[in-house]
Amino acid sequence: QVQLVESGGGLVQPGGSLRLACAASGRIVSINAMGWYRQAPGKQRELVAAITSGASTNYADSVKGRFTISRDNAKNTVYLQMNNLKPEDTAVYYCNAGVLVPPAAFEYAFWGQGTQVTVSS
Repeated sequence: QVQLVESGGGLVQPGGSLRLACAASGRIVSINAMGWYRQAPGKQRELVAAITSGASTNYADSVKGRFTISRDNAKNTVYLQMNNLKPEDTAVYYCNAGVLVPPAAFEYAFWGQGTQVTVSS
């Protein structure tokens, strides 16, 4: 019913930058919080950054000062600007959104399919 599609992943050298985007579509009444998670091989999925509908943000300690999350409510899109990338940032990155759907009685969490980010020389 609701789809989240990520884009912007790829291969980048250490110290480089990437900008991820995730656009939500479908039968959406409203979107509350949106966020980015990542999962590296052999590790649990972890929160990278989150942003509320009022643009309040939270970041994992490992990415503070390097990553910036933002959103464009008119486009139902969340972004993750990743600067000074490190090899340990290599993972599949997933976007997440809390979406109020018809009949607007409950908020549900939806996930994108993920986009690969590889940081390597």
